[in-house]
Amino acid sequence: MKINPFGTQGVNPYKRQMNKVDQVSKTAGKATDKVEISATAKEMQEVSQVSQQRQAKIDQLKIQVENGTYKVDPRETAKSMVNFFTKK
Repeated sequence: MKINPFGTQGVNPYKRQMNKVDQVSKTAGKATDKVEISATAKEMQEVSQVSQQRQAKIDQLKIQVENGTYKVDPRETAKSMVNFFTKK
């Protein structure tokens, strides 16, 4: 009894897949991406007066922590925590 193969015999499905990948990579290589930043975003990136004041305060607090002179007010901390968790 002879069994004839069903479908195409000499086709390698892996090779077909690789050909598809090659075709996609050739077409994808031609496209380029471009990013533009708006004027508003550029303004937001600049150092503002608020951030300079904030940085000055952070530097001052760092010095106090390093010297051991920074003191935490427990009542103010508790009040802030309660306000944070009771806000909806």
